Amino acid sequence: MLDTFFTQRFCDRCKGDLRNGRIMSMINKDCICFECSIKETQSERYEEAVAAELGEICSGNWNYDGIGFEEEE
Repeated sequence: MLDTFFTQRFCDRCKGDLRNGRIMSMINKDCICFECSIKETQSERYEEAVAAELGEICSGNWNYDGIGFEEEE
């Protein structure tokens, strides 16, 4: 995933242009725009994702796939 992180042109979620910036999702390995990142922080599962990733990093796993993204209504 990181091999295309800096070169991909469109957000993995909304397919919007990434010219104005990009960030790695906390929920999975998607490369997302800042608008999708803001939406992600409002997800019911966001805090769970942050805690799970921190636990994995503290255990030495720097390649954690995340808890998985599920489209919310």
